[in-house]
Amino acid sequence: MTGHNTSLARAERAADPTPSIETASELAGKDSRPLRFITCGSVDDGKSTLIGRLLWDTKAVKEDQAAALSRDSTGKQNDLGLPDFALLLDGLQAEREQGITIDVAYRYFSTERRAFIVADTPGHVQYTRNMATGASTADLAVLLVDARTGLLEQTRRHATIAALMGIRQFVLAVNKIDLTDYDEAGYLQISRAFRELALTLGVKNVISIPVSALKGENIVLPGTAAMPWYEGPTLVEVLERATQRAGQSTGFRMSVQRVSRPGEGFRGYQGTVSGGSIKPGDSVVILPSGVEANVKQIVTFDLIRNAAVSGDAITLVLDRPVDIARGDMIVAIDQRPQTGTAFSSRLVALSADGIEPGKRYWLKAGSRRQRVQVTPTAALDLQSGQWQPATGLALNAIGSAQLDFDEPAIFDAYDTNRQTGAFILIDPETRNTVAGGMIEGRRNPPGGLRGGTDGRVRITLPGHLLEAFRNSDFARSHAGEIRVEEGESSND
Repeated sequence: MTGHNTSLARAERAADPTPSIETASELAGKDSRPLRFITCGSVDDGKSTLIGRLLWDTKAVKEDQAAALSRDSTGKQNDLGLPDFALLLDGLQAEREQGITIDVAYRYFSTERRAFIVADTPGHVQYTRNMATGASTADLAVLLVDARTGLLEQTRRHATIAALMGIRQFVLAVNKIDLTDYDEAGYLQISRAFRELALTLGVKNVISIPVSALKGENIVLPGTAAMPWYEGPTLVEVLERATQRAGQSTGFRMSVQRVSRPGEGFRGYQGTVSGGSIKPGDSVVILPSGVEANVKQIVTFDLIRNAAVSGDAITLVLDRPVDIARGDMIVAIDQRPQTGTAFSSRLVALSADGIEPGKRYWLKAGSRRQRVQVTPTAALDLQSGQWQPATGLALNAIGSAQLDFDEPAIFDAYDTNRQTGAFILIDPETRNTVAGGMIEGRRNPPGGLRGGTDGRVRITLPGHLLEAFRNSDFARSHAGEIRVEEGESSND
């Protein structure tokens, strides 16, 4: 490689805005929970082969698995005489016959420094829903790109979905670099293009690595011999030092799945904690009724607990009889979610029929199911990265939509709580899941008035009316009760 290209590579690394991934090894001990990550990208970019190589080189493949792999790889060995690593992930018969990934494959492995759970997600457009499922619980995304073709539409779609799902750490693995004769300039061009895309998605933590999954270069072992111009970490080194997804900042949340009445003297409300923590004596409010109560007892299948945290399956006993039904939500009295009949959202269309404008669907969030009218307003152009006005969403489209409910709905913004900010849409006629969605926030009711978290009424007005209203006698006399913001005064 030329000295000019080497200096380019060093400049690229110096400009990397993500030191947090490189310096977080102290936070990533083996006693912490496993790091969850996904591999994603377009079809045939080598996702299954990369994970298979990762499992093989970290000695996560047991002897019987290795023997079966050698047997199943008959006639499929590569030029190096190694087995077909993709078979470690492609478990379905159709996957092996077609050489593609259809379902999400989860695998567990560990190194001396950390444990991992990896989800191999399919690259084909028709299996986008499976990719979204894998991204919903991941801390980090490894996005593969073929060094020969660069960023494709499906690469952009997967990156966008991962970002919408709240993933803020990306590793760009420029795979099959050996098939370009280890071309540094091409690698740098792909890396720069992806960084520009990531910035439009609000993602700044990006590390680029040139890899050959087939040969195992820069996966677990460094590829210094073939790529002396690359001085960065291997993929496994980045994974060992990555930070886990930050905890979300809501108070206690529990969607009621069942009311337990085993005897005349006991009434408990069962569910899984989806945010915050709870202990006996804490005050809670039941939504949507707004009834308040105190926690008397926390019960699990084998003991009485002193506290419960997110992820715990519990039975809550309150200090007074309360009318609570399946689908109601018990929340912290001082940190309540948003309630209302109108919300804005982002959708990923998963049905061949797409999302029809104004059609009524079933919306399912947790144990709650409600009728909702969905009105798409914009769709993302994956080629330009620009949002365009839209009245409908086709299969695999990513868009914005307004949700209008007949009855009050209960949500947190997805960025605040993934559990209480996500939902699916179900076609009432076919019973098929037609979209996955994320709540952005509550829409303004007519007139632009809404309650704020600080107790003041928020008034949203267009810019040309804002100054006149602030100078009015009404605004001065109610200065401590209202907060005026610039925006549209009607329903968003």
